[in-house]
Amino acid sequence: MERAFYRDLGAGRYLAAEHTAGPWSSETQHLGPPSALLTRELERCAPAPDTLLARITVEVLGPVPVGELRVSAQVDRPGRSVQLLSASLESAERPVARAVAWRIARGDTADQAAGAAEPLAPVSAGVEFGRPEGWGGGYIDAMEWRSLKGALADPGPATVWVRQRIPLVAGEAPTPLQRLMAVADSGSGVSNLLDPRQWLFINTEVTTHVQREPVGEWIGLDSTTVLGPDGVGTAVSVLHDQHGQAGNCNQALLVRPR
Repeated sequence: MERAFYRDLGAGRYLAAEHTAGPWSSETQHLGPPSALLTRELERCAPAPDTLLARITVEVLGPVPVGELRVSAQVDRPGRSVQLLSASLESAERPVARAVAWRIARGDTADQAAGAAEPLAPVSAGVEFGRPEGWGGGYIDAMEWRSLKGALADPGPATVWVRQRIPLVAGEAPTPLQRLMAVADSGSGVSNLLDPRQWLFINTEVTTHVQREPVGEWIGLDSTTVLGPDGVGTAVSVLHDQHGQAGNCNQALLVRPR
């Protein structure tokens, strides 16, 4: 059977494979694959030509189990130029995540494009790395990681390239935004400041703003984590493809000693 994060069971049901598991439990998913699955559902919801999902926020309602899930989406605010969509991800017991997205009609502003970050060094300049000792496999092993600066095991800001080794859903190629969302949640992991064996830094959401759809398989994360004095932090990432900046991502973090 083809390796993939999910298998489509039909009627909005999907079976999560072990490749979705996060680093701390084989029974719960890393948020990257669920974020991408929700994005896939948003893209398929009342498809509108010449539009772009310009902002996607995924709210974490609880641990996402490695098992069967149901996903659905709807248009909450229709419009010719701007639409508000939402999607829900549910286990057999309860909702586990939801997404809200703004879909905006495309226009030609190529001559006015400005303000993007400088392109990252190429993927070929990165040093391949794997998961740190004591971290579980699953999602981390299903991705290919190349470091330009920092890594999962190195505290502090990091700049890394990441690529899916397997499809999101068996039998189909991921779309550009699905690839982006499968990676965006990893910003807090690669730029963490604390020893995860002693500290929790759990993101409650991931909000991604998209300036353009990325091109190619590789997504670059240029990430920094800021820790406040009250048990709250923020992970901030600039998202790249090999042509330059494609978006931005923020994550609100709950920070606690274990």
